[in-house]
Amino acid sequence: MKFEHVTFDLPHGTFHALQGGEPDGQPTLVLHGFPDHPPTAQPFLAELARRGRHVLAPWLRGYAPSPTAGPFDFASLTGDVLALIDRWSPGRPVELVGHDWGAMLTYDAVVTAPERIERAVTLAIPHPVTFVTRPRLAQLRRSWYMGLFQLPGSGWIASARDLALIDRLWRQWSPGLSLDPAVQAELHEHLRASMPAPIKYYREMMRPGMLRATRRMSQPITVPLLQLYGADDDCILPPKADDRHRFAAPHAAEVIPGVGHFLHIEAPEAIAERIAAWAK
Repeated sequence: MKFEHVTFDLPHGTFHALQGGEPDGQPTLVLHGFPDHPPTAQPFLAELARRGRHVLAPWLRGYAPSPTAGPFDFASLTGDVLALIDRWSPGRPVELVGHDWGAMLTYDAVVTAPERIERAVTLAIPHPVTFVTRPRLAQLRRSWYMGLFQLPGSGWIASARDLALIDRLWRQWSPGLSLDPAVQAELHEHLRASMPAPIKYYREMMRPGMLRATRRMSQPITVPLLQLYGADDDCILPPKADDRHRFAAPHAAEVIPGVGHFLHIEAPEAIAERIAAWAK
């Protein structure tokens, strides 16, 4: 299935996206995470489209060819998402699917503007308040890169030796995944044009805006939400804490065997089918 490259003029600048599927289908907005961009997920986007969806996958702020200038606080990043929803689907609430940082923005969007979101799906990331307030030693060991990205010069470290650190993270986080060389080359090209903006997301976590966002996301989620995790994820562990009290609407969570952090890229058909089955 062919996806077209489209642009949207939003308050922060011109944002780029991939678009495809049924024009009259369920509008489905798919948000990528770190260190990623929409083209790596095209098989997943196509599977969503085959299930009757009109799919849009933007390059988020900080990822070229979308604007790479900050700020990168939650309010600004979520503001981009909501502005895009208003521009792309002004008359109909969207299905919002977010992976990694895209999932973090999904959690924020559903409490900031629930009327614009019909239902939501998060991939690989637990509720941010659960993640922050219930730390696990095994998770802290896996989060070493978040500390690295606080250091001056970490943008250079991430870019060194043709993004060797980025490739290492992909291998570590999804041990069973091997990107096609052409797909990996395209990702490298976009990340080189983006650095150091993508790692500034992590620096923002240490600033007061993160505390304000955490307070905001403590509100009960009134949008139906599905949480999917990869059983072999070596980046973010599925939560063990019982946080059902955070969901005031229909909610489901599932750990998918045989996949890691980039579960929707590893098993695009299976993840799209799980979303479609839940949405019925």
